[in-house]
Amino acid sequence: MNALTCCARHTACTTMESAVAINNEVLAIILGGGQGTRLFPLTQLRSKPAVPIAGKYRLIDIPVSNCLHADMRRIFVLTQFNSASLNRHVNQTYRMDTFSQGFVEILAAEQTPDNQSWFQGTADAVRQATRHLQRFDADYYLILAGDHLYRMDYCDLVDAHVDRRADITIAAQPVSRDDAGGMGIFRFDREGHIVAFEEKPSLPRLDEIGQSIPHGSLLAGASPDKPFIASMGIYVFSRDVLFDLLSGTARDFGREIIPGALDKYRIHSYLFKNFWVDVGTIRSFYDTNIMLTKPHSPFKFYDPHRPIYTHARYLPGSRLSDCDVKNATIAEGCYLAAAKIEESVIGIRTQIHQGSTITRSVLLGADYYEADDDAPARGASPRLGIGRDVVLDRVIVDKNARIGDGCRLVNEQGVSHADGNGYYIREGIIIVPKDGVIEAGTVI
Repeated sequence: MNALTCCARHTACTTMESAVAINNEVLAIILGGGQGTRLFPLTQLRSKPAVPIAGKYRLIDIPVSNCLHADMRRIFVLTQFNSASLNRHVNQTYRMDTFSQGFVEILAAEQTPDNQSWFQGTADAVRQATRHLQRFDADYYLILAGDHLYRMDYCDLVDAHVDRRADITIAAQPVSRDDAGGMGIFRFDREGHIVAFEEKPSLPRLDEIGQSIPHGSLLAGASPDKPFIASMGIYVFSRDVLFDLLSGTARDFGREIIPGALDKYRIHSYLFKNFWVDVGTIRSFYDTNIMLTKPHSPFKFYDPHRPIYTHARYLPGSRLSDCDVKNATIAEGCYLAAAKIEESVIGIRTQIHQGSTITRSVLLGADYYEADDDAPARGASPRLGIGRDVVLDRVIVDKNARIGDGCRLVNEQGVSHADGNGYYIREGIIIVPKDGVIEAGTVI
């Protein structure tokens, strides 16, 4: 019998000594990240976990939903930048049963008599939160990132941690050489034990690592096209081990905590071969959203057993009038009139007026509707949403933006990086920020 056994569907977990729900043994900690500069301007007014994805969700919904499916209902979210919208979303969405002890709670960076600084890294964020964490009985701490897209059974992860009598378990994936440079890479001995961990090694260093990889590491899940095993930034720590490691001054899990623990603790990897992506940059955010519109997307929100939860809104079904739509995701509450939509995500409450063409674009939608009689109040400003005869190609339009009639946003000059009047260009992708305004007739 395993020390801990989780039922994949009902997620009731038992120990050899007594039967107890796993949410009494595991405390989940979701890291909200720093300023999110790589996701700017989507993080200009919100934290990374609050960034919308797939038309109606927020990134925070992914790890929280995975926790709820594993019956892990004690969840802290650590954040320090632009946390208002994240706070609002969590409070409106995740309201646990009054008679349970479950919660999803925001822990924002705070000044205390013994600490006057903001979070200095992932480990420092958890260290500063320990006075809150220690109030709860938990044998294991599940530490998650708030900007990843994946579907994982955390019960299996915790089972593996306990079965191997590990002190630390790190979820890992096989990756290619191109992807490995931006991740933490494991090195294994011939028996498959972790002997080294390097955070974001350079390409020359990756070549050195690749030449030294023994055959045993391929048994751990690598392959010729994906020869490296990389950390997913998902950790399970046994209670005493976590607090011991946080008693020092190390600031980051990947750069300091894990390498420093290799000689002292039993560290194992948990190989995860299903879809996973870090949505921490504009490019990955854009590519992931467009991927979700494809017929054979490797990740689907249409899972009958493990859906992704989000804020329940009372919106009407979207209405399309004389539209041509191909490979698109259209959220609820939208109105599209004589528009052509292809390989695009159309977020909640989006208004697209006659004659517009939207291709390979991500529209995050709106937080409210604008009535026709609001025209005097907005003056010369374009109406909310997408105006008439607009052309968008490879554009991200953030919430509550206004794009006037006849605009053409296609990056005709192939600019890679620019800051313009009411827009930004990052990696060739045009971004209209939240509440941004593009005047009628603008060509970019």
